[in-house]
Amino acid sequence: MKYKLLVLDVDDTLLNSDKKISKRTVLSLIKAQQMGLRIALASGRPSHGLLHFAKQLELDQHQGFIISFNGSQLMNMQTGQLLFEKHIHAAMIPHLERKAKKQSFAMFTYDYDTIITNNQNNRWIRQEAASNRMRIIPVSKLADTVNFSPHKCVLVSDDVEALATLESLWKRRLAGTLEVFRPVPHFLEIIPNYISKASTLSILLETLNIRNDQVIAIGDGVSDVAMIQMAGLGIAMGNAQESVKACADDVTESNDMEGVALAVEKYVLSVIQPNEIPLKHINEISQHALVGNLGIQFTYASENRVEATMPVDSRTRQPFGILHGGATLALAETVAGFGSMILCQPDETMVGMQVSGNHVSSAHEGDTVRAVATIIHKGQSSHVWDVNVYTSTDKLVSTIHVLNSVMKKK
Repeated sequence: MKYKLLVLDVDDTLLNSDKKISKRTVLSLIKAQQMGLRIALASGRPSHGLLHFAKQLELDQHQGFIISFNGSQLMNMQTGQLLFEKHIHAAMIPHLERKAKKQSFAMFTYDYDTIITNNQNNRWIRQEAASNRMRIIPVSKLADTVNFSPHKCVLVSDDVEALATLESLWKRRLAGTLEVFRPVPHFLEIIPNYISKASTLSILLETLNIRNDQVIAIGDGVSDVAMIQMAGLGIAMGNAQESVKACADDVTESNDMEGVALAVEKYVLSVIQPNEIPLKHINEISQHALVGNLGIQFTYASENRVEATMPVDSRTRQPFGILHGGATLALAETVAGFGSMILCQPDETMVGMQVSGNHVSSAHEGDTVRAVATIIHKGQSSHVWDVNVYTSTDKLVSTIHVLNSVMKKK
């Protein structure tokens, strides 16, 4: 596979205007991961605010990552390990707060699943808390409460001109100490110096030993430009600013027109060949699913045939030592389902509809059985597979007929 990592901005890129991921986008991204692509979400949101979307996309099952706080934190979603983080020194909080108070700006910061603020009734802060599923902790003075070094602080005001003026001032006075920028007109964000999505992405690439030309980056905002430019394939959303589009290799549809799904289908799913499917990766990510619990391992995959093995042991045998019929059917559904997934077009998905089998002979504890699935009908709305299960000595154990339904993604 040409590309090994997909980096996605979240708001106005992955999420539509309703702040949701469309079903088609979810299915496309999960299938891309099943084919071996790794995904990193890169956002100005706090880590807690990204967990829901990361779980929805199954990043925890497919060795994915989140880059949060505009690059101040990098987390491995599968292990929960923090691979990198950088903080604002707590001694800076009184200075930032004094300036905010002088101009009647609200101010807040994050502490895991909470927002600490001096203005709990500010509509933008309440919206930020709701959007990230966080509780608000009201305080009269942040400097007395924030006894830790935060990843980001935010000043808030409806007086966008005053915020812009302060942004310009602080960019000069805090240069080399803190990064200051406005992602939206009413927020002035402060993060540690020399931090950005792109800088933390560089750390991730070094950790994974992935080259820039093996990366796809998709975004819509000015804070996404650097990562779009450093990626081998940089894609701007259709709803992106013209300055962002000018920096990209391609422009996809808008976030409300499923631009991410279309880009993934075009550049990833439509170009994967069966002989490029990383079976080792598929077996690794299946460890905690039924496939892994039964010890099933894929050994071969093509457009017309899929093979996998399964041990006859305490997980798959009956109490008196022979292979359990239910385990045999699960093995057959697994190889046929994987085969149909390979055959599906980027805008299609597969659902198992019917399985029926005949037991021919037994396999005993200590043996390893092998399932061979062969496609016998490849229709527009259905796939039919014949699956034969053999012992290690090629004795036929079972014959199974599997029907899978093919549906268009919605």
